[in-house]
Formats: sequence, C-alpha cells, structure tokens
Amino acid sequence: MKIKFLTILTLFTTLVVNQVYAQQDAQYTQYMYNTMSVNPAYAGSRDGLSALLLYRTQWVGLDGAPDTGTFNIHSPIDENNKIGLGLSIINDRIGPTQETYVDADFSYTINVSDEGRLALGLKAGGHLLDVRYSELSQYNGGDVLLQSDIENKFSPNFGAGVYYRKADKWYLGLSVPNILETKHFDESSLSTATERMNFYLIGGYVFDINSDLKLKPAALIKAVQGAPLQADISANALLKEKFTFGLAYRWDAAVSAMLGYQLSESFMLGFAYDRETTDLGQTKFEQGSFEVFLRFEPRDVTKILSPRFF
Repeated sequence: MKIKFLTILTLFTTLVVNQVYAQQDAQYTQYMYNTMSVNPAYAGSRDGLSALLLYRTQWVGLDGAPDTGTFNIHSPIDENNKIGLGLSIINDRIGPTQETYVDADFSYTINVSDEGRLALGLKAGGHLLDVRYSELSQYNGGDVLLQSDIENKFSPNFGAGVYYRKADKWYLGLSVPNILETKHFDESSLSTATERMNFYLIGGYVFDINSDLKLKPAALIKAVQGAPLQADISANALLKEKFTFGLAYRWDAAVSAMLGYQLSESFMLGFAYDRETTDLGQTKFEQGSFEVFLRFEPRDVTKILSPRFF
C-alpha cells in the first residue's frame, strides 16, 4: 500500500497537479514497426495492407506506472500506391489518468526519381481524457478538489509529416503529430496541463551484409520545448527474412533488447525489453519495461513484394 501510494502520488503530481508544459507523447522501443504513430506520411508506404497491435508496460513493479495499447492499420488505396489512408488508436494510462487517441491519416506520394519516393502526410483526430481524482481522495479525503473526476474530456488535434524512402535502402522522415498545444484544464480546475508540439526526426539505412543477413541502424530524435532532447538509437539485424534481433539505447534513459520472428508470410511477432539506466532502474521495485507487437500483412501471391526492412 505504501509503494502504491508513493508511486501514484509521485506520477500524478509530476504529470497533472503541477503545471506540465512539456508533456511527452506515448513512448515506444519498437518505433521502427510503429512509424505511423509518429508520422502520418508513412500511411500506405508498405505497398499493401498493414495492421499492427502493440502493447507496452513500463516500469514493471511500480503501481500506477504507464502502460500503452496501440492499434493501427493503413494501406494504399489506388493502383499506383500514391494515396494512403490509415487509422490509429492509442490508449495511454498512467496512475489515475487515461488518454485515448483516435486519428485518421492521409498521405500522398510523389515519385521524385526511379527509386525515390516522397510522401506528404496529414493527421486529424482527437483524444479523450479521464482523470480519476477519487483514487487519490482515499489518501487525502478532506480535499474537496479530489471528489470530482474528469470523464471523456475531448480535445481535437491535427498533425503533419514528410517521409522519403529510396527503394529498400534508406528512409528519412520529419513530423509533428500534434500541432495544437492543448490545455487540458481551465484555470479554475485543480491544475493546468499543456501539451506542447513534439517534433520527430526518424531515419534508417539497410546494409546487405550477405544474401542471408541485413543490418539496419536507425534513429528517432524527439524534441519538445521545455524538455531535454530525446534520442533513440537502434541496430536490428534480419536473418534469412525470418529472424530479427537488435539492441537499442535511449539517451540517458534506457538500454533495450529486441527480438522478432516472421511467423508466416502474413504475420510477424516482436518483443522488446528495456532496462532503465536512470536512478529508477537501480531500485529493487522497478523490473524494466516490456513491449510486444503482432503485425499482419496479407500477401498477394500474384505479386512479388519487396521484403523491405522498414
């Protein structure tokens, strides 16, 4: 009970009770398989239907720690694969707060050379916010401000991005998934929390080591006003178009290991484990973060699809 109280109160104080001017978007270790969540221009870039289920539980062992569920699906909708549409649903929970994001994505791709394709993307949607103050009232029952919960507070938003790829060799993207700087509460409420724009820069390159092995270093850099620059650097290897394994480092935050297996032509399963390099990771209560995903991409046997590694 003591640990639960301390964890919920600390996380909630950090994210809600104080004025939060640099709130971060949901975080992923396997961002390279979940690119559309940060860049709408990626919609349709797999040249066929692609659907992903991903679940992340962070800081296992601490009650009230973040966990995130994600579903996205996207596909080109024309014969030339120039127009892509996508749908993304994200449910992010931490302590007594829960946010659900629902976004529609649109992309238009321009062939800038024989192998180069530049996609422009737009995202539109919004999110619902729930805050269960009643969960904190048991620790401070005399505070009348903790008696009323916030339920399904809707905030609209939109975003934009660009994404360039050259054949199956390399890619580079820049995006702002949420452009509106949403203020969740008004000045008369318990607190104010403002979400700033998060800027994402992503990139990766595929090296053909031999006929059976490919190596792909990749990076995601995230910048937001009022918070330190965040960089995720990873290297994944693909063996015989079946097994994927790699390592990642989140700057001043965590180290990660990743494994993936192509279950069939249509299904891929992936797993990641993070270990904090901060002081939190040195405690006996925190047992790391886990992430698992399942990707579905139906294959048309009449077509030869590139086994693109991104």
